Amino acid sequence: MKQFFAEFFGTFWLIFGGYGSAVFAAAYPDLGIGFIGVALAFDLSFLTMAYAVGHVSGAHFNPAVTFGLIAAGRFHSKYILSYITAQVLGSIAAAATLFLIMTGKSDFVTIGGFASNGYDALSPGGYYITSVIITEFVLTFFFMIIILGSTSDSAHKKFAPLVIGLSLVLIHLISIPISNTSVNPARSTGQAIFAGGNYLAQLWLFWLVPITGAVAAGLVCKSNKSCEIS
Repeated sequence: MKQFFAEFFGTFWLIFGGYGSAVFAAAYPDLGIGFIGVALAFDLSFLTMAYAVGHVSGAHFNPAVTFGLIAAGRFHSKYILSYITAQVLGSIAAAATLFLIMTGKSDFVTIGGFASNGYDALSPGGYYITSVIITEFVLTFFFMIIILGSTSDSAHKKFAPLVIGLSLVLIHLISIPISNTSVNPARSTGQAIFAGGNYLAQLWLFWLVPITGAVAAGLVCKSNKSCEIS
């Protein structure tokens, strides 16, 4: 249960901090934080919770990361249901909290896209599905490589949360215009549930592709024994 709640609260804070900044502050009149601000918000959200609860659960906060660690032989598959359930529930709870805050605004009309992921017409920059698949796969693959490498025995593990958090900044700066950045199926689920419609219909891609990318990275690391831990 300790690990469950660590993953729940960690994922909640990641989504609430990251997508709270996207929903409320990215384009705020006269003082918007823009893409850089949102990317940094994800870094700070991950970094703070990684140090707070990482020693309890390993700070996955992402089903793709859990699958990638299993593929790399770094996590036991018997815990997968518990971890992913906690991550998805944490994301939904964060999205629900953001929704309640948003609907409490005096001039509220609609939540719009609610910072959800999408392709084709739902892509922020109008990118087709092929571009989104390539982007999400490549970014999740390298995100997993960074996680596995920075937490291996040959790395300075104390700096791992910082390195992983900074990688999230880069990932968001690259992919916000393309897919609104997923690389995290739990993140995509919470937002899509409230945005509904075609965002929910496109959710499959933001589960399948990030998990595939993470598993591929895990298998690569396992095959060359470059990211082992004792």
